Amino acid sequence: MPAPKNPLHRHQPDPADRPSTGPASGPALEQPAAPESDRAFIPEADGPAGHEARRPRTFEPSHLSLLIVAILVGSALFIGGYTLGARVATTPGTPASQEAQFDPFWDVYSLIQKDYAGSPRPSGDQLVQAAIKGMMESLNDPWSYYQAPSDFENSLLSVGGQAQGIGVEVQLQPIDPNSGTSCSAIGNGCELAVVAPVCGSPAAAAGIQAGDVIASVGGTSLDGLTIDQATALIKGTSGTTVTLTLLRGSTSIQRSIVRTIYNQCEVASKTLANGAVSYISVSGINDPAASQFDLALKNALATGRRNFILDLRGNGGGYVPDAVEIASEFISSGAIVYQQDASGTETEIAANPGGRATDPSIKLVVLVDGNTASAAEILAGALQARGRAPLVGTKTYGKGVAQEWLPLSNNDGGVHLTVARWLTPDKVWIQGKGLVPDVAATTDGARAGTDPVLDAGLVALGYPPETAASPSPAPSGSPAPSGSPAPSGSPAPSGSPAPSGSPAPSPS
Repeated sequence: MPAPKNPLHRHQPDPADRPSTGPASGPALEQPAAPESDRAFIPEADGPAGHEARRPRTFEPSHLSLLIVAILVGSALFIGGYTLGARVATTPGTPASQEAQFDPFWDVYSLIQKDYAGSPRPSGDQLVQAAIKGMMESLNDPWSYYQAPSDFENSLLSVGGQAQGIGVEVQLQPIDPNSGTSCSAIGNGCELAVVAPVCGSPAAAAGIQAGDVIASVGGTSLDGLTIDQATALIKGTSGTTVTLTLLRGSTSIQRSIVRTIYNQCEVASKTLANGAVSYISVSGINDPAASQFDLALKNALATGRRNFILDLRGNGGGYVPDAVEIASEFISSGAIVYQQDASGTETEIAANPGGRATDPSIKLVVLVDGNTASAAEILAGALQARGRAPLVGTKTYGKGVAQEWLPLSNNDGGVHLTVARWLTPDKVWIQGKGLVPDVAATTDGARAGTDPVLDAGLVALGYPPETAASPSPAPSGSPAPSGSPAPSGSPAPSGSPAPSGSPAPSPS
């Protein structure tokens, strides 16, 4: 298993199918689970819902919102002194003062190993893993949980931006936008349309475009299927091929795409408003994203552009140090985030010097939604609280706690443990509340290929919308839709939180 970063204090679209450049280092924030909706991001395999990981630098919150510190310490816990149920006089990992307290555990462990007559008899590893899982569940914390070895390894990969599949985001929509049809299945006036291919994915390489309609998968018509059933056909084992029949306008085309594990580009950029505005989207908060963002910003400034849109929609978070690094591009000094540990001790994490765009004449707008969570909320919250940029969109997810990812010894998987809460620069704790945008705008009801929230961002910078057909954004001050509520159980595997009211991305 790759070694996780030791986080300081600081939570991949592809919600499920976004590839990662590798495990990130440093604390990570856990990403919230995505609610069901009519939009899906088709992942190849389930992974942790999202996470903020810590790095082993200084103290940084993971994904600036959730602190998941992957610490490479051998956590022997209280299991170190048993072999096949045989109790020994000394139990490594159990303090001598607590031997009596742990006697019941060892007694039950030994009884099962020695006398259990049922079938199948659990192995010693299974008993230990079940005990750890039970301890984590006793915390009643959706962000603190145990993962078996393979799941924990997938978590480490996903937080670094790696995914498996073909990498396409789709949604269920009426064929006639003016029909008023409510869609629950494909057919009868409803279609499965591509919202966008994931940057760097096999779908993007195959030329899949936003607005393409998927008519069949592997020769099987999608009529009558729900969005989950359709995306299940698109998913598959890495190395296998899926053939999509697409309608692009009146033209029918076929694309055969190999499902694979791919490294998703965390940062994508383009120019808007006839070259006057630089648009940069960031899908994850990690080392690759921070370095890719710095390069995109450098190139844009070199052309003389002074207006920027930073798109954090669907960004479930990542590592706190990387969130601080990106925020520091626009904030020259002072607090980016505050972190409180279990004892209540508060630590300020300040901006790194030398940011490229700290000049206040460089204008910035940040796009957010109910899927913007954890470290992404640390970034957005810092820019908003410090007066560096207005937020445009819908209320963010509201994850104000950070986790450490702790690999366990003997390849027994790992635990995600909440170790801190984080506060915005004005010392607001957003847990369960989210960040409220300065300008409310939503994609609810928008057709694939249109983006009313992006248009609202352009208007906030003083430029006309790009999509003439897009509805006008709600005026500032209008209530923004609530972010998705935190799950009651453990975070759903791999996937960012979905915006409230918007279809949830489904990675394929």
